[in-house]
Amino acid sequence: MNLLLSTVAIVSIGLMIGVEFAVSAFINPVLRRLADQPRAHAVMLFARSLGTAMPFWYSANLLLLIAEWVLLRHTSGALALAVAIGLWVLVIVFTLLFLVPINNRLQREEAHAAADQAHSQHLRWDRLHRARVVVLAAAMVLFLVAIRA
Repeated sequence: MNLLLSTVAIVSIGLMIGVEFAVSAFINPVLRRLADQPRAHAVMLFARSLGTAMPFWYSANLLLLIAEWVLLRHTSGALALAVAIGLWVLVIVFTLLFLVPINNRLQREEAHAAADQAHSQHLRWDRLHRARVVVLAAAMVLFLVAIRA
């Protein structure tokens, strides 16, 4: 059971962090090169699609981490896993407080009308998102250390 759970957790968390990294490293730099109106439209579409999927993915991965901790709570990796869970919770709170409000503004139709304002909001979102990716990666490393312990 633990091998299956660990495998599912590694794949799910790894894929999610990969998507978040790809947004920061590849998608957003390309979007910044677009003209105002096409950029605002593309950002709106990404904000809608990822804004719909990510809350479930973040929550599911948190539950996977908690399930791993329950199984490993009496092992030497329990502390690393607890810290990973703490980081994951911090990322969720950070996301809800700072990134979701920006994302909600960017996915509205009227973002097309104020493309320059949407662009500055998107730049702010991207800076905050990069910090989130770093913390997510740290949580993943701690999780991997914990399951190897």
